[in-house]
Amino acid sequence: MELKVLYEDEHLIAVEKPYGVLSQGNENVKSICDDIKSYLKAKGESDELFVLHRLDKTTGGAIVYAKTKDCASKMSALIQNGDFHKVYYAVLCGELDKKSGAIADLLYHDKAKNKTYVVKRERKGVKEAKLCFVKHATARYKGEAVTKIEVLLITGRTHQIRVQFASRKFPLVGDRKYGAKISDDTIALWSHEINFKHPYKNEFVKITCDTNKGAFSVF
Repeated sequence: MELKVLYEDEHLIAVEKPYGVLSQGNENVKSICDDIKSYLKAKGESDELFVLHRLDKTTGGAIVYAKTKDCASKMSALIQNGDFHKVYYAVLCGELDKKSGAIADLLYHDKAKNKTYVVKRERKGVKEAKLCFVKHATARYKGEAVTKIEVLLITGRTHQIRVQFASRKFPLVGDRKYGAKISDDTIALWSHEINFKHPYKNEFVKITCDTNKGAFSVF
C-alpha cells in the first residue's frame, strides 16, 4: 500500500487513507495506522502514533494522527470544542434540487448490525447529528443521474453522512447498505479537507486531498 503524506511536522502527520483499509486496527487486522508507524520508524522517528479521528473502512481521503501523547491531548481538546473542521465530498444517487442546506437528525447506531438509523425521539444511545452541504454539480454515472456535494460535518456520528442523505432518498453511490441502486466498487464518500489551528504553532493548518475514483470521475 502506497502511503501519500499530505502534511507532516514533529507533532502531527496527515495522510491519504485509501479505500478499503481501517483507520485503526490491531495485531490481526491491517490498518493505515500500521503503515504510518512503519513510515515513521523508517525515517528514524518514534513509531508511536495516536488516533485523533476515524474514517470508515469504506471512506478514503485525508486523516490526521498525532505523534506524541501531549499533542493528542491538545488535538482532542480542539475536536471537543468544535475547532477541528472536516469537509467531505460525496456523490448522491439522483438529482438534488437544493443548492445548499443544513440537516439535523437524531441517530441511533446499532452496533450488532453496524447500521445507523434516523429516529424520532431521544432515548439511550441516540445522538444528535448535524451537517451543512453545498451542491457542486449533477452528471450521469452508469446511466443514472448523480449529484456531487460538499459536506461540512458539525457532528461526527457513525455513518452520519450516509444515513442522513439516504433517509431523504439520496443514498450515496455504491452504498448498498443504505439503499443505493447504483452499485460501485466503493462508496462515493471522500475526506477532502481538514482544517484547524495548530496546537503548538500560531498558524492555521489546512490539509486537502482530492480524488477521481469511482463516481467522482465524472465531475
